[in-house]
Amino acid sequence: MKVLKDILYKVSLISTTGDMEMRIQNIVFDSRKVVERSVFVAVPGTQVDGHDFIEVAIEKGATVIICEKLPEQLKDRIAYIQVVSSAKAMGIMAANYFDNPSEKMKVVAVTGTNGKTTTVTLLHQLFMEMGYSVGLLSTVENKINSEVIPATHTTPDSVSVQALLRQMLDAGCTHCFMEASSHAIVQERIAGLKMAGAVFTNISHDHLDYHKTFDEYIKAKKKLFDELPKDAFALVNADDKRGMVMLQNCKGAHQTFGLKTPADFKAKIISNTLEGLELEINNKLIWFRMIGAFNAYNLLGVMGTAVLLGEDEEEVLRELSGIKGAKGRFDRISIGGITAIVDYAHTPDALDNVLKTINGVRTGNEQLITVVGCGGNRDKTKRPIMAKIAVQESDKAILTSDNPRFEKPMDILKDMLEGVSPTELRKTLTIEDRKEAIKTACMLSNKGDIILVAGKGHEDYQEIEGVKHHFDDAEVVKELLTQFTQS
Repeated sequence: MKVLKDILYKVSLISTTGDMEMRIQNIVFDSRKVVERSVFVAVPGTQVDGHDFIEVAIEKGATVIICEKLPEQLKDRIAYIQVVSSAKAMGIMAANYFDNPSEKMKVVAVTGTNGKTTTVTLLHQLFMEMGYSVGLLSTVENKINSEVIPATHTTPDSVSVQALLRQMLDAGCTHCFMEASSHAIVQERIAGLKMAGAVFTNISHDHLDYHKTFDEYIKAKKKLFDELPKDAFALVNADDKRGMVMLQNCKGAHQTFGLKTPADFKAKIISNTLEGLELEINNKLIWFRMIGAFNAYNLLGVMGTAVLLGEDEEEVLRELSGIKGAKGRFDRISIGGITAIVDYAHTPDALDNVLKTINGVRTGNEQLITVVGCGGNRDKTKRPIMAKIAVQESDKAILTSDNPRFEKPMDILKDMLEGVSPTELRKTLTIEDRKEAIKTACMLSNKGDIILVAGKGHEDYQEIEGVKHHFDDAEVVKELLTQFTQS
């Protein structure tokens, strides 16, 4: 157990009432998880306000209440701490509770619309190959070295983050590479972390259902860089026009990477095929197992990060050349002469990148058939844009379901169809059932053709009416391609 006053170190306090010397058992923001001697943090949320559950938390045994608004009546033997921001306070308190693990290891956060998962996964694999003990916090999975801990959010809540970092430190980890989503940054889920560095990949249209405006989305990403300490590095994509915006007011050491503009870490694409990518870096030709210009950026970001962390550039490039990307990111499946690519592309920019990559390496004599959907109860404005890109960049496009959640799939498909021009409707199909959509793509394909199944990538479920049903794009593609090519 910890002493209350010790875990309040560095928290912005407005007022305190009660015994600051009391010992506490844990820190929670969900009243259902309260036990005796809990600190209950009342966090205002998008769905519910934790302040409405203060009385319930006290009844269940909470002895400390952290809040932005004090209750009208204060109870005896309860410590009330009024703070500027409950969410930020929780992160700082969690860091103190777990003895500030991020101060004893090198933590690097990666943010951006696309490329976060690939970048942190490559960094984790790279540093493992170089002999380090490494932690990973990603959309796909959390890892302590090779031990997998399932992920539920792009970035877990701040208490879980600190608990995971403590586990990593106790397991001997010297580094941790983590995704920092815009939601997590705004919601202070990374508050209390000491960053060794931060990486900005790119920014494009996404999450406007949450941030409302593109400017607010940019500000969310920038907040990560604004809060970096002086001894950290800030590595940004110089080819993205918002890259230099991230560096404004950033106290960390400014560093850049890019393919087109002058940068600290620069590369040139020599060749790009379905087998791999050849880059020229510092007058050296290096072949990588990954594909596409977007992965050239990811590889540059990884190389830059490793060098800024003190690693030898030649060793970094040698190890990187043999590493594959993250699961569900441009995964190739070749059966019966047909190539299927499963990719997580679920934003307009990501879909455009993947399709342009495929079109850049194909002969033009084969068909490119794209299967794609848009998630329910998420940013509706990107639906017609996604459909437009899929239809324009493919020979055939099949619009289908992708986690409809609590929306009717056909309503989502109608939104998507608004982006398809009348002249392109002839090469567009709408099939509500995702398996049927993939089956149709397989039936329409011939030897040499390419099928892109986009949107889910590593996900192995379809979320419908609050229930997750098992569904793995790669599994379905393998099953159906095998079935059709053997019959």
